[in-house]
Amino acid sequence: IGVVCYPTFGGSGVVATELGIQMAKKGHEVHFITYSQPVRLDILEPNIYYHEVNVHDYPLFEYQPYELALSSKMVDTVLTEGIDILHVHYAIPHAYAAYMAKKILLEKRIYIPVVTTLHGTDITLVGKNPSYKPAVTFSINKSDIVTAVSKSLKKDILSSFVIKKDIEVVPNFVDLDLYNIDGPCIKSQIAPNGEKVISHISNMRPVKRIPDIIEIFYRIQEKEDAILLMIGEGPEREKAEQQAKDLGIYSKVKFLGKTSEIRRLLCMSDLFLLTSSTESFGLVALEAMAAKVPVISSNAGGISEVNVHGETGFLATIGDVETMAEHSLTLLQNPKLHEEFKANAYRRAQEFSIDAVVPKYEAIYERALATIREGKENDWTAQHL
Repeated sequence: IGVVCYPTFGGSGVVATELGIQMAKKGHEVHFITYSQPVRLDILEPNIYYHEVNVHDYPLFEYQPYELALSSKMVDTVLTEGIDILHVHYAIPHAYAAYMAKKILLEKRIYIPVVTTLHGTDITLVGKNPSYKPAVTFSINKSDIVTAVSKSLKKDILSSFVIKKDIEVVPNFVDLDLYNIDGPCIKSQIAPNGEKVISHISNMRPVKRIPDIIEIFYRIQEKEDAILLMIGEGPEREKAEQQAKDLGIYSKVKFLGKTSEIRRLLCMSDLFLLTSSTESFGLVALEAMAAKVPVISSNAGGISEVNVHGETGFLATIGDVETMAEHSLTLLQNPKLHEEFKANAYRRAQEFSIDAVVPKYEAIYERALATIREGKENDWTAQHL
């Protein structure tokens, strides 16, 4: 399996990497093809390989042609490693580059199926740009199988593009074992005086509505001793720090930046906040739920397909900080209800476990390969000769 993804902390990169790891554990040979090693990838594990895409710096180009280098690397990896199928995460540029690789390989009488998984911003932000829309539409329609991570995202895709392919919904998943921390969580490391711990994780882009997080916490701490953990980096961090200072709560807000201790920090958390204006799935909410943390969130996009209102947490209209703060206090000030929601959150996370979701991708790979085996001679003749 050739896996093409962004090697970053973002949801698509995390899911693509974890999926590849799980496929390797099942005995498949998995080759990651990208410009740097994915952050959660251990290349010393069995059946996992990494192929770096090198983009050479030529003075002629103002912007270096990454798509060209990526397509060439895909072709090279298919030929040298015997790749059977390509799974690309994100439409632009990965699905587009995969199509070019596929056409090049046809010249060598090699038909390689392409599975494209759409994660959200490749559609909701990048894809709708008039400059990219024709390429995104083309790339989706030319993929052999297309998946989306939520029903909400599928609806957005079908309303924004002229799609001739069936789009299958396969949700993101979580490794529950990662969040089963051995021993008790030592909250005193974060909250020495027994304060409630509220957490938020994101890349702190405007779409995450970071000012809402600070405002909600401000309202919470007026009525309950609490500490806010802001985990991640991004363009809104500096503004958030200033906002906390202006509100006089800076000492109660800990900006932790990027950290590998997310599991331990979630283990210490009493509540997780997610206020996004756009969210195709809400993987961080699922990760919080796997750590038995109730979620207070907006009702944007696919979040409501993960966070169940009144069971695993509460949903509110985007920007309604007052209601989100009220919901937060309802849980924080009612220990029995809080424990009930914690248990519900974990049970809900089990529905998105590796065992529940990864076999769906394995079945998709088998189906794509079967389709190619049955029709590749006719397809090759029709499309190439």
